[in-house]
Amino acid sequence: MSIDGLSDDEVRTILKRAKTFAVVGASAKPDRPSYGVMRFLIDQGYIVKPVNPGIAGKSIHGQLVYENLAAVPAPIDVVDLFRASAAVPEIVRDAIAVKTSTGASVIWMQLGVINEEAATSARAAGFTVVMDRCPKIEFARLMRS
Repeated sequence: MSIDGLSDDEVRTILKRAKTFAVVGASAKPDRPSYGVMRFLIDQGYIVKPVNPGIAGKSIHGQLVYENLAAVPAPIDVVDLFRASAAVPEIVRDAIAVKTSTGASVIWMQLGVINEEAATSARAAGFTVVMDRCPKIEFARLMRS
């Protein structure tokens, strides 16, 4: 079992049910992992809403970049975090604040992003937490087999 305690079936279910990912820490730089993961998600039919205050109002892969989670229009299914582990508690607080208005139900922390305190807070607020995983890798591993 992985660090987040989720089974393959649980992660597969998230990937099947999710339609919209808000990608926090999205980058317009092609060499950044978030850039490639966003492209992959779009190519798989997901709606992707990038979040990055430094480039808000611009676009990545034709998608408008939002300043913060509060600015992202509903619905959001998955809040996908491409940020340092230390930045995660603040983002989780933001996600909790918009949970009802956006419908968000999953916090997804990318590979190497681990914050148990934030995960505990997110779970207490009703989120499913995926941690230290990449949706691109999990999709390839679980949805094509």
